[in-house]
Amino acid sequence: MLIISSVTRAFTLKVQQENPSSLFQPAPQLLSVNGPPGSPGTMHQLLLVFVATAGASVFGLPRLDASRADGPCVAPLQWEGRWVVYDHSTGRNSRAAVSYDGLNQRIRVLQQHKKHTPCQRFFEYIYLYQSMVMFQIDQKTKECSKIALTEAWDPFDIPDNSTFEDQYFIGGPGDNIEVQEWSDRKPARKHETWVGIYTMKDCYPVQETYTRNSSVTTSTRFFSLQLGITDPNVFTPPSTCQSARPERMGNLKC
Repeated sequence: MLIISSVTRAFTLKVQQENPSSLFQPAPQLLSVNGPPGSPGTMHQLLLVFVATAGASVFGLPRLDASRADGPCVAPLQWEGRWVVYDHSTGRNSRAAVSYDGLNQRIRVLQQHKKHTPCQRFFEYIYLYQSMVMFQIDQKTKECSKIALTEAWDPFDIPDNSTFEDQYFIGGPGDNIEVQEWSDRKPARKHETWVGIYTMKDCYPVQETYTRNSSVTTSTRFFSLQLGITDPNVFTPPSTCQSARPERMGNLKC
């Protein structure tokens, strides 16, 4: 009853400040739920409702109807930007510019040059999932390899049957972005094999982590994304790919 008295006093003080005359107006007849108007049982029920409502208002308690989104957001189908792919087994990062076309199931990846790796070869990759082929092009010599894809198209989005994991802000006060984290974790399986982090606004990918098995895990971080494809021709292989070799080229040239 101490909590009820405190809430009642706080509510009365607030009413006095906003409308002093309202305290002297006759109270309307109480509506009955389980008894006649003004009965002790009805008064007790209404008092509990008043306490719950006033308590949340005065003390800033969480609203009972506050909840997360009912389902995952819908990611954009076409965008360009950059990513960093981290291979947990080798400890290496691979940076690239990316053009993503979910409508036509194709991706173009242009590896970024690094001056501190003189023997490293840098490639352009064109993934055409509707044809189930991938073209690997040497950025310097334009040599080309044509490789058959063995895995089906896997878009950058949140599947409808994903499990909600968390919602939080990346960054600090005044400089942050709100994201949601989803996974493919199911009650029958202890560990997830995919975790995706997407922005609340516009549903841009922020990070995706895949665990193929106990020894193969990759994490991809996305940044500087822009909607749309500026040049659709980036998905067209160069003429050197007409005589492409059937095997993948190595990463080192010396």
